[in-house]
Amino acid sequence: MTSEQPAFGKPIPASRVREADWRRRSGGGFWHRPEWMDLVSNILILIASVMFGVAAFKLVVKLPLFALREVVVVSPLGHVTGAQLRYVVDSSMRGNFFTVDLDSARKSFENLPWVRSAQLRRLWPGAIEVTLEEQVAVAYWRNVESGDTRLVNSFGELFDAAANDSMPVFSGPPEAAPTLLAQMRQFNTLLEPIHRKIVTLTLSGRHAWELKLDDGMVIELGKDLSRDREGRKVDSTPEERLQRFVALWPEASQKIGRPVAVVDMRYQSGFAIRMADSAQRKGKQ
Repeated sequence: MTSEQPAFGKPIPASRVREADWRRRSGGGFWHRPEWMDLVSNILILIASVMFGVAAFKLVVKLPLFALREVVVVSPLGHVTGAQLRYVVDSSMRGNFFTVDLDSARKSFENLPWVRSAQLRRLWPGAIEVTLEEQVAVAYWRNVESGDTRLVNSFGELFDAAANDSMPVFSGPPEAAPTLLAQMRQFNTLLEPIHRKIVTLTLSGRHAWELKLDDGMVIELGKDLSRDREGRKVDSTPEERLQRFVALWPEASQKIGRPVAVVDMRYQSGFAIRMADSAQRKGKQ
């Protein structure tokens, strides 16, 4: 019996025996694994299809059919000019309807002095809709040390823009702008009974409050030392001192009968005044 002749059944051809022996010695190999070859073939076809699709998309979107034809600003504008809008469109909106970078264009709109925020979206087939939120200036902010002036918006945020409106002036640390705005609103409400408004509000580095009213009088309210370290009430708050001023001033002003430059409310039981001619008087209530 030869190696090619089995004990039972039909004889196995010598070539098949040699092929099987070669596969056994070589481990089979990639080219003798049809399932591997099919997998690799499918992957290559998929990659080629994706690359072809990307190339076709890039070719199609560059066609004149998808040109960017219109930029529409839907927000009513008060400070942003048409020239500023055209500059942003010309400098930042490059490409067509599909390729224009909306995020870059949005940042360019928000760099305009009076723009607080911008939103852009595509309108088929060839337009970009722009929605702008303009800044609403409510006060000037003045740096006491440098003399620089910025604007404060209705959220208490500082921004740089040119304005000549009649607005209150804030003076204090830049990070305290929201606090000054909230305090001005509260102080103005307290001043309503005597028909006065704040034109200058100052918060010193030591957190002391000073008001200048629309009649030129300055009111010094001082710091909030109303409670001690244990939380016990020991003094009045700046708001309480201003309430006391509003309650006493109508009668006191009639008695004084002269223009007052400064009212110092940093007393628990009264106040001090300095006349416009620098003479000083003190009143106790």
